[in-house]
Amino acid sequence: MASIRSIKKDIDYLVSEVISDCYLTIYFSPNKKEQAFSLMEEAIALRNNLVERANHPAEKSNPHLVARHYGQLRRDLLEGVDHLFQKLSQIGK
Repeated sequence: MASIRSIKKDIDYLVSEVISDCYLTIYFSPNKKEQAFSLMEEAIALRNNLVERANHPAEKSNPHLVARHYGQLRRDLLEGVDHLFQKLSQIGK
């Protein structure tokens, strides 16, 4: 199992990629500024939720449940970031 530190680094990296792409969208399409800012707020909310879940696993006493918790956390990270990139793609059209 990966360390909590690496999970949090992955969360920060992927969410920062979404935010930087939002800034590029604002730069190239200034008329879509409000939509991009809304998406950035959604990305920050996702990041805060995932970091909170990484810091406080539900069941610390059972290692199998903790491993399952972090596995689900990684799946939620990838699904959430993929969803944000899809929304950003729709904004950029």
